[in-house]
Amino acid sequence: MERNLIVRDLSELYETMGLPVDPVDASSGLTVHYLQQTFTQFPFTSVPFRPNYFSFLFIREAFGKYTIDDQTFEVRPGTVYFTNPGNYRIFEWYDIKDTCLITFNEAFLKENVHEDVYRDFSFLLTETVEPSVLTDEQFQVVKRLYEQIHNEHRGDSPYKNRIIGSLMVVLLLKIKEYFFQNYNPIYEGNRSSQIVKAFKRNLEQHFRDLINGKVETHLRVQDYADMQSLHVNYLSSVISSKTGKSVSTWIADKTIAEAKVMLQNPALSIKEIAIKLGFLEAPHFSNYFKKNTSQSPAEYRKLQVTS
Repeated sequence: MERNLIVRDLSELYETMGLPVDPVDASSGLTVHYLQQTFTQFPFTSVPFRPNYFSFLFIREAFGKYTIDDQTFEVRPGTVYFTNPGNYRIFEWYDIKDTCLITFNEAFLKENVHEDVYRDFSFLLTETVEPSVLTDEQFQVVKRLYEQIHNEHRGDSPYKNRIIGSLMVVLLLKIKEYFFQNYNPIYEGNRSSQIVKAFKRNLEQHFRDLINGKVETHLRVQDYADMQSLHVNYLSSVISSKTGKSVSTWIADKTIAEAKVMLQNPALSIKEIAIKLGFLEAPHFSNYFKKNTSQSPAEYRKLQVTS
C-alpha cells in the first residue's frame, strides 16, 4: 500500500478522495469543520496519506478506527486525537453524529499563537500521541473552546485570526493539562522515534538561532546527522521512512514557514528577511520562495495585506 501520499492541507486531502472541499478553506493555514457535514455515507475508508499539518479531532459522538504509522486506535465518543505532520495514517468511519476537526500549519501557529510556540507546547513535536478519552466535564471544556473557534472562523471580524490564536492558546493549554502533565519530551519509544524527535527539535532550534542572529548560515543535512552522531545516510533513511519527507524537504518547509511569518511584518524588508533566513542575496531568497510556493515574496505579502 502506498504510504507516501503527502498532502499540504485538508482541502487537498478531501479533493484527492472526492469529498466536498467547501467547508475546509485552508488559505489561512487553519480549517475548522464538523465531519458529519462531510461524511454522509458509511463505512468510509480514507486513502493512506501523510499530512503536512497538525490536527485535533474532537469526537463527541462517532465510531471508527484511526491508524497512525503501525498503531491502530479505536474511535469512540469522548475521544480527543492529536496528530502532527509527517506520520503515515489512514482512518475508517463507521458512523459520525458529532465530531469537530481542527487542522493548522506551523505558519498559522507562529503568526497567531506565539513565535516560540514549541517552548510552551513541546508536545507539538511529539511523533505519535495516543488518543485520550476525556471525562464528561473535561470534554465540555474543550467543546466550548472548539465551538468558539468554529464560530470565529466562520465570521468576518478583522481580528479573526488573532481571536482564534488566543482561543488556540487556551485550547493548547487545556490539551497540555489533560494529556501531557507527565509528558517527558525526551522519551519517544523506539530509537527511530527518538531520532525523528531530536531532528525536529534541532531544526526548530537552528531556525530560532538564525532569526535571532546567533548564526548566519543554514545547516546542511550532514550537520543534522553530526548533531546526533549518525551517518548522514542513516539519518536520511530514518527521517524519510518515518515521516515520508526527506531532511532537505523538512528544511525547505521550515524555511518557507518562517518566511511567511516574517512577510506578515511590514517593518521587515524582503532583503532583511532573506538575511535573517541565511540567504546571502535577496534574489536567491525570492527565487527559493517562488520555487516552493509559486509566488514571489512580494506577491505573497501583497495578498496577505489585501485579504
